[in-house]
Amino acid sequence: MTKASDLFVQCLEEEGVEYIFGVPGEENLDLLDSLSRSTRIRLILTRHEQAAGFMAATYGRHTGKAGVCLATLGPGATNLVTAAAYAQLGGMPMLMVTGQKPIKKSKQGRFQILDVVDMMKPLSKFTHQLASADNIPSRLREAFRLAEEEKPGATHIELPEDVADESSRSIPLKRSQVRRPSADVKSIRAAVHALQNARSPILVIGAGANRTMTSRMLHQFIGKTGIPFLTTQLGKGVVDERLPSFVGCAAMSAGDFVHRAIEAADLIVNIGHDVIEKPPFFMDANGAQVIHVSTRTAEVDPVYFPQIEVIGDIANAIWQIKEAIVPNEAWDFSAMLAARRAEVAHTASISGDARFPVFPPHLVEQVREVMPEDGIICLDNGVYKLWFARGYAAYRPNTVLLDNALASMGAGLPSAMASAMVYPDRKVMAICGDGGFMMNSQEMETAVRLKLNLTVLVLNDGSYGMIRWKQEDMGFKDWGLTYGNPDFVKYAESYGASGYRAESAEHLRQLLVHTRDTPGVHLIDCPVDYSENHQILHVDLKQMSKDS
Repeated sequence: MTKASDLFVQCLEEEGVEYIFGVPGEENLDLLDSLSRSTRIRLILTRHEQAAGFMAATYGRHTGKAGVCLATLGPGATNLVTAAAYAQLGGMPMLMVTGQKPIKKSKQGRFQILDVVDMMKPLSKFTHQLASADNIPSRLREAFRLAEEEKPGATHIELPEDVADESSRSIPLKRSQVRRPSADVKSIRAAVHALQNARSPILVIGAGANRTMTSRMLHQFIGKTGIPFLTTQLGKGVVDERLPSFVGCAAMSAGDFVHRAIEAADLIVNIGHDVIEKPPFFMDANGAQVIHVSTRTAEVDPVYFPQIEVIGDIANAIWQIKEAIVPNEAWDFSAMLAARRAEVAHTASISGDARFPVFPPHLVEQVREVMPEDGIICLDNGVYKLWFARGYAAYRPNTVLLDNALASMGAGLPSAMASAMVYPDRKVMAICGDGGFMMNSQEMETAVRLKLNLTVLVLNDGSYGMIRWKQEDMGFKDWGLTYGNPDFVKYAESYGASGYRAESAEHLRQLLVHTRDTPGVHLIDCPVDYSENHQILHVDLKQMSKDS
């Protein structure tokens, strides 16, 4: 007979779990005791459950294996809600484990008790309360299977205190071997025919294409055909953005140079499209044809109704199309490439502005020049995300981690910490606004305790800058969105990290190089000038792209 909490840990080990991120409570103590005897799983104690969830989700994003986070009942579980939505909408495999009071005999009434299973239903792919130790292997296997299969997302298991203390003769289940189905040959033929007969085809690479083999097949396909490609924000890095056929990232909803490239196409191949992202184009009856390449059929609405659907493993579908297609010498990409040249020229005209506080285009340029090819930047959520999505060239998959699904503030630092754990030999930088940083800044202690190597770049404008920009754009007065900040240098030092304050644009570059090359946790307080956001992003881009 095996104690249930021991069996639970054995099942986690069978799944290959390396870390459990979390804040344990009284109802987790049996599980915690069992974890203390595991030689294969490391408990990562965080200072808030939300950060634990963000770290678990990011682990899943990098590895494709479900990251695991742990919390107690009631307030511990509710603190995981934002992270659950982050993983679910963002397509990141994650398992949440929460405790609960005894379900068969309790002497504490309803103290701290919520229906956590019901709460997690709209936020996850699977949620289940364990009522018997014998069911632990099958329920955990199901939770991992569902978290990791397409589209990846969040799952949840509740382990009540009395069930954790039971005994069972059950043993862990082995992971199954699963192959995704390949796309139908007739759909491949239809796609190839449409491509070869198009005048100006273009590829749109979305979140669902961010898989290792899909990235490899897309590089081969683009290398053979030369067809221009753009990405959504969550598609950044799937294909090397230094390739001459790259025409931009659809960071803005409309009115950017990349939208001119899309408008020049008569056929759009939409690869890994996920409705969770704002669409980079809207269909109309007389517009370009669309080929939908995904593991799932298209969700049709008034502005998205693809004429051809290629459904199955995306990497295999791209390989089949690549093998069958014969590049058409009559393809005309001139308008798309001209729009890209105009964007590059516009960026070059403003990125050299070394004013202080730092100008966002110059900031992006400096970070790109300092970060190595395999370096990872982890963006929190703010207006700077648009500048980085547009202007920071991604060379490899998962080197620009941003959230264009839930778009939650507070994820930048935890995602950087998880990245530094998964890739300890790579350079990692969290880029956060002062607002987003303060939402999980307590995890600086966790990063220092774990002896991680990372830089936290805090963009300091003393306000919720994204909303302030929107406020200006909508014609409202500047009101209600400014605040004070602590001394970030002293704040970092109080946690045992190194703190710095940029005094000029040139000094910022020196600090970026120093923190990149020096082990440990570093924070750079960087004043930023957002005064031209509206003029550039909403006025100049629309006019200049229209004229390109």
